[in-house]
Amino acid sequence: QVQLVESGGGSVETGGSLRLSCAASGSIFSISVLGWYRQSLGKKRELVAAITRDGRTNYADSVKGRWTISRDYAKSTVDLQMNSLKPDDTAVYYCSCGRGDLGAWRNDYWGQGTQVTVSS
Repeated sequence: QVQLVESGGGSVETGGSLRLSCAASGSIFSISVLGWYRQSLGKKRELVAAITRDGRTNYADSVKGRWTISRDYAKSTVDLQMNSLKPDDTAVYYCSCGRGDLGAWRNDYWGQGTQVTVSS
């Protein structure tokens, strides 16, 4: 009952920036946590950042200090500002949401994914 649509992916050089946006629609009142995941070829999908309805955030160690997750209440979007991008950040990025709290929440819904490519 929730639809998630990612946008903002693309190709950048090392050190560049991208801003991903996840637009949520439908029964968004049921969402407690929304997170950004990534999956690169040959690796399992990993959580990189998450935000709760009341604005609490969590980041993977690999992106702390470089990226920021935020919510735009007016547009019903959750954005991921990705700075100082590295080739290791190359992956398909997915947004997901569900009920729960940071560290213990359900991936009830997934977006289609958006490709981020960082060239060396």
